[in-house]
Amino acid sequence: MMTAIEHAIDQSQHSNLLSRAMNFQAFWVLIAALLACLTLSLVTDTFATERNLFNVARNFAFVAVIAVGMTTVIASGGIDLSVGSTVVLTAMVISVMMYNGNPFWISAIAALSASLLVGFINGVLIAYVGMPPFVVTLGMLSAARSAAMVLSDNKMIWEFGPDHDLLLAIGGGSIFGVPNPLYVLLVLAIVMTVVFKWTRWGQHIFAVGGNEQAAVMTGIPVNRLKVSVYMFSAFTAGIAGILMAGWLGSVTTNLGQAMELTVIAAAVIGGANLAGGEGTPLGAVVGALLIEVIRNSLILLGISSFWQGMFIGCFIIIAVGFDRLRKLKSTD
Repeated sequence: MMTAIEHAIDQSQHSNLLSRAMNFQAFWVLIAALLACLTLSLVTDTFATERNLFNVARNFAFVAVIAVGMTTVIASGGIDLSVGSTVVLTAMVISVMMYNGNPFWISAIAALSASLLVGFINGVLIAYVGMPPFVVTLGMLSAARSAAMVLSDNKMIWEFGPDHDLLLAIGGGSIFGVPNPLYVLLVLAIVMTVVFKWTRWGQHIFAVGGNEQAAVMTGIPVNRLKVSVYMFSAFTAGIAGILMAGWLGSVTTNLGQAMELTVIAAAVIGGANLAGGEGTPLGAVVGALLIEVIRNSLILLGISSFWQGMFIGCFIIIAVGFDRLRKLKSTD
């Protein structure tokens, strides 16, 4: 008798777990990405090859790393349009410093410091001056890219000094056949999942994004929190900038151009609510994966790259529409 009861309880627990998973947008996005991978494996001879899968994993990792930071900003009720320019500024700082003979680690610290400065300026202007996030980060989009041009004299840099091979290995190498950027993404996603769920900072982000006035009344340091959120977003863009410099083996001032659209798309497709208060690192990762699989499929199927923006834009609209319908259904 007890065995039957325990079996029923176990079945109920599994059913509840599946039901809860199906309520998360990231779950459906992951299913869509897996179905897309399966379909491409069947209709093309090149998708499931080791080389192509390696490229997909590496390319989506760059977007996903920044998307984790973007999800944090969106969950707090903001937006960051400057991440693409932060990528190129960070990549240019580390490239110029290494070109001038500085070791990798000192150059990397300087580059990440530059990215943190971008985030700090964004956060202060938004939190303490009261300027709209859209305006501030749009202005920084132009300013940071201009700074990269000034720093490099608008020239390509492809020689990285004594630690040239180290930078290339970090951004473009692999361990056990897995691209290094994917390890960075894995660590970041795990850490931020824990931070979102178990730390006061993570909980305060959703409180501010859900209802900023209520958060102020409960004593949450909203202004300091906003500054830290924009600094974290810029920091993730800085990490991606360093990795991309190593992967490409050269840095030009058009690096990261229009990347903010892809990153925002990944965050929104993964379940981040542009109104604030919602978002997960896992959602950002699966959103970036779906976008990269679509981009890769367009290339393999011989469809013009000009259509990529159309697909990304449509997926943003579909994701927001799906989330809206889900919320309307839950309130009925």
